Parts: sequence; C-alpha cells; structure tokens
Amino acid sequence: MNKFTTIDYVIFVVYFIVVSGYGYWVYSRKKIKGVSDSKDFFLAEGSLTWWAIGASLIASNISAEQFIGASGTGFAVGLAVAAYEWVAAIALIIVAVWFVPIYLKNKIFTMPQFLHTRYNETVSFVMAIFWLFLYIFVNLTSILYLGALALNNLIGGDVDSMHLIIIALAVFALFITLGGMKVIGFTDVIQVLVLVIGGLATTYIALTLVSEKFGYGKDALAGFNAMLKDAPDHFKMILAKPKPGAPQADIDKYLTLPGIAMYFAGQWIVNLNYWGCNQYITQRALGADLKTARTGILFAGLMKLAMPVIVVLPGIAAYVLYKNGGLQAEMLSGGKFNSDNAYSAVLGFLPTGLKGLSVAALTAAIVASLAGKANSISTIFTLDIYKKHMVKKASEQDMVKVGRWVIFAAMALSIALTWKDLLGISGEGGFTFIQKYTGFISPGIFAIFILGFFWKHTTGTAAIAGILTGFGMSVVFNNYAPAWFGHETFLYTAFPRANGTWEIPFLICMGLSFLFTIIVMVAVSLAGPKVNAKALEIDASMFKVERSTLALIVVTLLLLTTLYVRFW
Repeated sequence: MNKFTTIDYVIFVVYFIVVSGYGYWVYSRKKIKGVSDSKDFFLAEGSLTWWAIGASLIASNISAEQFIGASGTGFAVGLAVAAYEWVAAIALIIVAVWFVPIYLKNKIFTMPQFLHTRYNETVSFVMAIFWLFLYIFVNLTSILYLGALALNNLIGGDVDSMHLIIIALAVFALFITLGGMKVIGFTDVIQVLVLVIGGLATTYIALTLVSEKFGYGKDALAGFNAMLKDAPDHFKMILAKPKPGAPQADIDKYLTLPGIAMYFAGQWIVNLNYWGCNQYITQRALGADLKTARTGILFAGLMKLAMPVIVVLPGIAAYVLYKNGGLQAEMLSGGKFNSDNAYSAVLGFLPTGLKGLSVAALTAAIVASLAGKANSISTIFTLDIYKKHMVKKASEQDMVKVGRWVIFAAMALSIALTWKDLLGISGEGGFTFIQKYTGFISPGIFAIFILGFFWKHTTGTAAIAGILTGFGMSVVFNNYAPAWFGHETFLYTAFPRANGTWEIPFLICMGLSFLFTIIVMVAVSLAGPKVNAKALEIDASMFKVERSTLALIVVTLLLLTTLYVRFW
C-alpha cells in the first residue's frame, strides 16, 4: 500500500488553498456590492447559474454516504445500490417539470414556508422541528463520521487522529458555510471537478488492481471484464427474493435492496422526497428563474447517471480483490471486518500524486455536503422558527447573525455526537443508516407534499394526521409488524436476521407507510371542507417545457433505459 508522500500533501494543500481562496473571493465581491440580506445569505437569490446549480446539487449530494456508504454497499451487495443514483435521474426530471414551477410561482424559499402557505402554521412548525432533528442527528452527523472514518483509515490513524480529522472537516466546512449560499454554490463547482477527477482516478486504479490480480497487466477494461466474470451476482440490478433456507448473506442483501419490489415501494419515496421536498437540495434552485432552475436540475440528473462509476465500482472491485485473497488487512477496523472500508482500502493503493488528488476529492465531497446541510439547518431555524416565533421584527442583519450562530451550534452538536459514534452509525453501515432513519419520516413528508401540490381537498388537519400516521406506520412496520401480524402477509414478507429477529426490508416499510398515510389523509380531507381555501392555484402552462429542456429529458431517459437493459 502506498503511503502519503510530499507530492500528495502538496496536492491536498493546493486543493484547500484554491477552494478557500475562491470562496473568500466570492464572499469579498458580494461584500463590496453591499449584499448582506438574509435571502442572499440563505438562497444566493438570482446569482447562481444553471451549471452552478447543477454542480452544487451534485456536490451536496455526493458525500461520504456515497463514497464510503455506497461503495460499502457495492462491496456487500453490488450494482443494485446504483438504483439510488439512477432512479434519482427520473426523480430530478419530475422535480424540474412539476415541483419547481409550483415553488417558484408561490415564491417559496423554505419547505416549512410551503407547508405554512398550503396548510397552516402548525404543520409548518411541526415539520420544521422534524427537519432540524433529521438534518442534525442523521445527516450532518453521519456525513462527518463516515468522512472522518475514511480519512482516518487512509492515514492509518488511531482514535486521537480520528478526533482531529472530525474537527478539521467541521472547521473547513464552517469556513465555507459562513459565507452564505452564494459562496457554497460557486465553491461547489470546484468541489465537483475535484471529486469527479479524483473519483475517476480511484475507479481506474481499482480496475487496474483487479486486472493485475488476474494476470492481465494494468488494463482497466480487462479489470472490468474480469469483475463481470468473477462476480456476476454483483452486476445485477434486480435481486431475487430469497427462498426458504437461503443463505443469510443473500437475505441481508435483499433486506437492503429488495429486488423489483423496491421499485413499487420506497425507492420512489426516497428519491422524490429527497430531491423535491428537501430544503437541503431545493434551496439551490429556489433563488433562480424557472428556465435556469430546470436546466440546472436536469444537468444534475445527467451527472447522477455517471455517479455509480465513481461511488459503486470501487466497492465491487474491492469485493473481487477481497474474494481472491487481497485487501484482507485493509477491510478491518479495530480488528473487525467493515464493508464501509472498501473505498479507503482501494484509495490506499493509488500512486504518488493521485492519492493526494483522490483524498482531496473525498474531502471535497464531505465538506460540500457538510456546508450545504449546515446552511439548510440555519435557513430553516432562522426563517421558520426565529423570525416567525421568537423575534418577529428581526432585521436582515440580525437574521444573518443568528443564521451563523446556528451553523456553529449545529456543527458543535454533530461533533459531540460523532466523537464516540453515539448513534451507532458504524453498526448499521453508513449508507443504510441514513436511508433507514430518514425513511421514518419520509413517507409522511412526501404524502403531505404530493397531496398538497395536486389535490385541492387536502386540509391542514389531514396534513397533521399524515405526519403522525407516516411516522407511526414506519415504526410499526420497521419494528413490530413481524411479531404482531406474522412473517408472511399479503402486504409484506419478513426475513430472519442473524441475531434471531425478523425484519421487513426498510424500503418496503416506506412504501407501506406511505400507502396508509395517503389513505388516512384522503379520509380526513373528505370529512372536511369540499375545497381547502389554501389550495394552490395550478395552471397547466406552468408545466410546459422548452425544446432544450425536453431534449435533456429524452437523453436522460434513453441513457437510463440502456443501463437497465444491460444490467437487469
């Protein structure tokens, strides 16, 4: 394994200086122009171009959970985890065509604001609290932990170095976040370039390592073909449902990615909720005009199609190498096997220079996501809690100051939770941890958004019922249903875990929770007024797209179809 050399350190330091310097330059220009109001700080209103929006979406989305978590799931399960990336491309089309016009027409800047506009203040306040807890306790903390774990494994560090890396990542992210959304958006362009170049370099080396292992020399294409032959089960998008007596390994894979069933259940809820009803993501587009926002979002969708090349293939390569006697020591953490080590295990074999670039890419992904998430936490707290319920006459400058203090507080709390992995992220597996626990509230959130958009009957009372039902049903299906109703029903199949418990795949749980939430919301709404006075006015012309937009959509769908036909 190659260790960090002077060249690697130089490349990494150059990356740090370039990103920090560019961020400071953007911030200085904004300051010279006298721009300091809250909408600019939180939304960069009107100043992000389509390519900056698209790049920022990807930089904020592709983080430690993808590089580390998706590679780890790629190691354990295979290409099927790419569904999160590829279905996202369709979700982004839906968001660009149907969701964003509604937000922009109604001048929506935050997701709680939408809920207040469409329903009432109670719904808005409850969900603002929900989102703050989710963003801090699940997203921000897991991004910080997984990122620090990967970087610590690369340098062969101990607990003390892990703590130093946690602090360093948080401080770097703070530096960028405190400049506001415009600084985040434009520095994300550099972050994306670094993570794509570094990510491709890592994938190339992973494939050449496999090629050498099988005696083909340094030939990336030969390495890929060798992987197809040696691990064909890892190149299936649709996993078969385990039969009675199936090995536990196959059951565990299906519990994570339940075959064709997940495409009729939680996979759509995960993606549409994440890309269309999530402050962290939609914030990038809410300050732009419709054409710019749509183009940026569709540009991000095209990039999502390529993401498995840099976040999943290295994990599959690590699996093939491990299966054939390689990476035995590199896959251990504290003496125990951990599939989340797959990406850092491959990174360790990069040659001089490329290792520094790839570590910079990983750091770029982590820092960009931390900055974006912290800004969203600050936006929701400041605009939807502080301004509405604490100091209603707060000035623009006061809101920016409060927003910055909230960023400090959120980052400090995430450091405290990460310090000794108090939430047990390592036990769940990084990617699964985020998807599973986000899934407890995703069904309710998506239900109140989708019905709020397109069904005028939906009432505020129904929205409250939907939030409670979605969360309650998620708890029931994830934790109690197999014991209460049996292991096999017409709604689900539960599978045994190695610890003796029975579990329903969490993506199936999400689909069932969403179904029952919709039923409850429809019933409650029908019992109320015929048409909710706060229903949104929707004009069919809002959803018309220009030819350039349509061309991007067609290209995306054709590429996606080709990928699924090849790897079904």
